[in-house]
Amino acid sequence: MIGKISGRVDYKALDHVLVDVRGVGYLVYCSDRTLAVLPGPGEAVALYTDMLVREDLLQLFGFTTLEEKEWYRLLLSVQGVGAKAALAILSALGPDGVGRAIALGDWNAVKAAKGVGPKTAQRVVNELKDKAPTVMAMGAQPAARPDPDALIEEATPAPAPVRNSRAKADPGPKIDAAARADALSALTNLGYQPSEAMQAVAQALDETPDANTSALIRAALRRLAPKD
Repeated sequence: MIGKISGRVDYKALDHVLVDVRGVGYLVYCSDRTLAVLPGPGEAVALYTDMLVREDLLQLFGFTTLEEKEWYRLLLSVQGVGAKAALAILSALGPDGVGRAIALGDWNAVKAAKGVGPKTAQRVVNELKDKAPTVMAMGAQPAARPDPDALIEEATPAPAPVRNSRAKADPGPKIDAAARADALSALTNLGYQPSEAMQAVAQALDETPDANTSALIRAALRRLAPKD
């Protein structure tokens, strides 16, 4: 099983990238958001990968962060969500957006993904709400980095990239992943259940996405405080 590849971008297409690793080209399917942040032809790139294995098909799917990869794997565990739908959800919301939607029970946000109906969106929110805190806490981990030893010294000229109009997806509000992960950890250490901590942090981030760790914890605690 291939878990990560590191090489040079040969070309980018509408839904995939070809990565040259020491002369071997790996075709890797990615979300629109991932394709949008990948470097241009001839430049170094690294992707965490997940392989889809069927009797008549082998496909690699690529992700810039472990958080995105784990969301992909969790989405696949939901009935009715295949690889195409999982990438569509990640394309529409991004890893942070998926976490917020599940934490807030916002299945309408999930339904906004291309090809995802209301029943499937509701299943995503309901089935993943207890698993989401673990993945959201991974947001502080660094993105995949190219391995210099895996790159050929002289990159061969690459063809011009295919214009990808879909790749210009709105990245949404900028979230401090480390602050979110630290706030989740602090709240669970205080004795709150992961699911309720996740919901409180998501609500706080929804209002102030640029909040630091201390501000997030205070805002989340206000939401967790017993109501009179």
